[in-house]
Amino acid sequence: MASTNQSSSMASNDQSNFHQTLVVLIPFLAQGHLNQLMHLSHLILSHNIPVHYVSTPTHNLQAQIRVHGWDPNSISNIHFHSFKVPHFASPPPNPNDETKFPSHLTPSFDASSHLREPVATLVQSLSCVARKVVVIYDSLMGYVVQDVQNITNVKSYVFESTCAFTTSMFHYYKMGKPALEKSVLIPELPSLEGCFTTQFMDFINAQNEFHRFNDGNIFNTTRIIEGPYMELMEDISVGKKNWALGPFNPLTIEEERNRKQSKQKFIWVIRDADKGDIFNEDNVIRHELPKGFEERVEGMGLVIRDWAPQLEILSHPSTGGFMSHCGWNSCIESITMGVPIAAWPIHSDQPWNSVFITQVLKIGFGVKDWAQRNELVTASDIEKVVRKLMETKEGEEMRQRVTNLKDAVHKSMNGGGVSSVEIDSFIAHITR
Repeated sequence: MASTNQSSSMASNDQSNFHQTLVVLIPFLAQGHLNQLMHLSHLILSHNIPVHYVSTPTHNLQAQIRVHGWDPNSISNIHFHSFKVPHFASPPPNPNDETKFPSHLTPSFDASSHLREPVATLVQSLSCVARKVVVIYDSLMGYVVQDVQNITNVKSYVFESTCAFTTSMFHYYKMGKPALEKSVLIPELPSLEGCFTTQFMDFINAQNEFHRFNDGNIFNTTRIIEGPYMELMEDISVGKKNWALGPFNPLTIEEERNRKQSKQKFIWVIRDADKGDIFNEDNVIRHELPKGFEERVEGMGLVIRDWAPQLEILSHPSTGGFMSHCGWNSCIESITMGVPIAAWPIHSDQPWNSVFITQVLKIGFGVKDWAQRNELVTASDIEKVVRKLMETKEGEEMRQRVTNLKDAVHKSMNGGGVSSVEIDSFIAHITR
């Protein structure tokens, strides 16, 4: 599989410089995965370690134009490698699917398998110009990186794109819920029925056989938030090191000239789910709201029909709550900005993440029970949870809890703090 000119020129440029350690990041081809490894790229670069980010041309561009929260000029310091894959179908989402899982993305997910050969070639090339190459790959890209185990100066680490709670609970349930030596809160979890398609579960299982070769697991979390579940992961994954290197996203957001005004009482993002190729403009749908709605809410609300600057919105002092599907990106961004959550899970890891938010951390309310996922969520359902979050004593206590958690996370990132020490320990580990 031939690489693009961008990748070829980058490989040749590296020949003139020998590096002690290089890091290669290989994300899964979906926004929540691309975004987290973009932020991790920035974090690793801050320690003066060269970073190579590998994906398709389409998904590299998607990752770059959607990253926010840090100086976009710093993207130029990341070495992007764009490898072409065979054309894949990019249909719009089907609202009539049996589950809400984005099965329309399956062709793009399947296309990721074609990255195996160019990734192996790239890592082999980089291994000649560095003492050590560290490959950090998404857990859903195990098939793609299977060949790097054969290169002597390469170490690989699995990136778990969801939280330590959900990951540890998955393994714990799979093991038959054995007795635990340590006291860990194990809440009642909803069924995973409706979370994934059978086809995607087969895709996940196809990756798992290649994970035994890795040297550890990386999470976008901090022990301040998930200490007990990081310890549970360490008990479950015997012999593997587990690193809590998050939060990856920046904790403070630079003010931008086009920042939303604080007079807005709500921001409603209404848009189609991503297609496999977000730049494919076929079958673009403009969602229409009830006639006169936008005029009625003028001065009170803002409707966005495109990609929203979520970190910027969450960091704004007038943001008092976040209605979220509870993907882990959104959860950790909301926590680090001190914003409570109205949890409305749709698919994948979201139902279990929402349990972590509402029952373990107690920094959010559920919009509707997962068992009622196929029932219509009415305007009164939404009004009820919003009022509960914004106008009740219980909601005020929740906002105080998430504020305290935010402060603790920020403090942990300072020199000597738990998160800072863990990051420094990881950097020392991969550069030793």
